[in-house]
Amino acid sequence: MHASQGRSAGLGLALASAFAFGGSGVAAKPLIEAGLDSLHVVWLRVAGAALLMLPVAWRHRDLLRREPALLVGFGLLAVAGVQAFYFASISRIPVGVALLIEYLAPALVLGWVRFVQRRPVTRAAAFGVVLAVGGLACVVQVWSGLGFDLLGLLLALAAACCQVGYFVLSDQGADGDGGAERPDPVGVIAYGLLIGALVLTVVARPWGMDWAVLGGHAAMDGTAVPAWLLLGWIVLIATVFAYTTGVISVRRLSPQVAGVVACLEAVIATVLAWVLLGEHLGAPQIVGGAVVLVGAFIAQSSTPKAPSAGPVAGGTGDVGALTAGTGAEAEGGAETGAGIGSGTRSGDGAGAGSGTGSGDGAAGQEAGLSAGRTAP
Repeated sequence: MHASQGRSAGLGLALASAFAFGGSGVAAKPLIEAGLDSLHVVWLRVAGAALLMLPVAWRHRDLLRREPALLVGFGLLAVAGVQAFYFASISRIPVGVALLIEYLAPALVLGWVRFVQRRPVTRAAAFGVVLAVGGLACVVQVWSGLGFDLLGLLLALAAACCQVGYFVLSDQGADGDGGAERPDPVGVIAYGLLIGALVLTVVARPWGMDWAVLGGHAAMDGTAVPAWLLLGWIVLIATVFAYTTGVISVRRLSPQVAGVVACLEAVIATVLAWVLLGEHLGAPQIVGGAVVLVGAFIAQSSTPKAPSAGPVAGGTGDVGALTAGTGAEAEGGAETGAGIGSGTRSGDGAGAGSGTGSGDGAAGQEAGLSAGRTAP
């Protein structure tokens, strides 16, 4: 009875997290169109959330000594990199399209595993990659010479690459010490936000921001909305609330269920952008988007074949395959993550996490649930 209630609560929290993350781009785009630079919007989001998470960071200050590489990688790539490129991309292309391109992360990670690490991958994982790439071709309408701004598409792809970079760095830096105490994922998120805020302060130079925009209104498909209200949503709901509920939910759900819910984030973002911003997608793009999500889910959730002479990377298994996922706890063994994260032996990272054994990977998989998701 208690287990069933726990799963129901986890599902509710996961849906709430997906909704919150899905609305980040929809709230940010009007601010960008009102005159704020996309980097300034990212800085406001990350810095505001970092301030609110300071008490959590202080509570887990021992992480600075225990896991400095994990924190720097998480803050630099999963927080600053992913969000900066994502917000820059939505200033040029529809929110839903940018988010769908980020779901290529599983394909990119498997490409790294296959062609750089030279590990074989399962047929199911390869099929998922083909589906994801084919679906993306429909989304961007390659038959008509790309239906969207090329730079916007490249920026969204860069966001996906930042996720992959974090997965790879985390995997290579894992020490494999199965007896090590597992870092708290909420602490990893708190320090990731702090480090991301420091990096973005240097890059975005917020002292040159047009602060007056925040005291005015921004247009959402013709409707004037107070800019401070949109910023409040981005910081409080789409970041702090989304991260927290996401981490709690993956502790109550199986990786498979968390993966399905994670894929709803792109659907929610597309629907919200359609309704609130008037960003309508054509039938080929809707079908292509569905194919991307299915392909991404197959690519990251395909369990490895039985061990043979060498390791097989089949998505996010326990053989060191780095794969993308957006929400799964997978504490050890051969559990597979979900969404857009990665893991080695300890499972998969939600959003942006990876590792080996029960140390870095366990924290990365849970913490990554949010940061790698738009990360939305």
